[in-house]
Amino acid sequence: MPLTIREMPAQERPREKLASLGASALSDSELIAILLRTGVPGANAVEVARELLARYQSLGGLARCTVQELAKIKGVGFAKAVQLAAAFGLGARLARESLSKSKIDAPELVYDLLAHEMRALHRESLRAILLDTRYHLLRVEEIAVGSMNESIAHPREIFRPAIIYSAFAVIVVHNHPSGDPSPSEADHRLTRRLAEAAQLLQINLLDHIIIGAPHEKRAPYFSFKEAGVL
Repeated sequence: MPLTIREMPAQERPREKLASLGASALSDSELIAILLRTGVPGANAVEVARELLARYQSLGGLARCTVQELAKIKGVGFAKAVQLAAAFGLGARLARESLSKSKIDAPELVYDLLAHEMRALHRESLRAILLDTRYHLLRVEEIAVGSMNESIAHPREIFRPAIIYSAFAVIVVHNHPSGDPSPSEADHRLTRRLAEAAQLLQINLLDHIIIGAPHEKRAPYFSFKEAGVL
């Protein structure tokens, strides 16, 4: 029978460990256990957290889950599911806040800004990152939500927020829920239409970026600018 959290030595309990050593000293499962607080008969909170990570294969996979999905899991329930969702949401907002005053002009920075949130989506979302003259973030606007396989938006809808908020430059971003950021022919067509519309509107289209998932053999994103299309 595994030890309960209370039966562990004080220095090994997740909360006490975080308080004395900081969050960086804890494993993912220990951090999740702090949010769960309690386990189930035969498994403490750390073990329940390990099972969650094993089931969804990564933090990113776990972050994709809705509150309703998490609430059905033994040892989680509605209240803990809400807490987990809130923690993932705060992580995404913190990542955005830390980059809000930086110059955003490279695809890896866009990935850092939006990947945490967009990789958790089950459907494609197309967004416009609006930038000022120093390429600092003004705001991020969601333009359209598509099916699992495509996101449909007319260039006028994509550039409308740029006109409304007087953006100097725009970066268009969408995700591939499959995790593979390789562009489809539809993605190429949309990029060509966006480039033509941006030229007519005299708006700087810096890039069109597709967000995927980390992979050992390829980048987790595709940049049309890096590919030489823009």
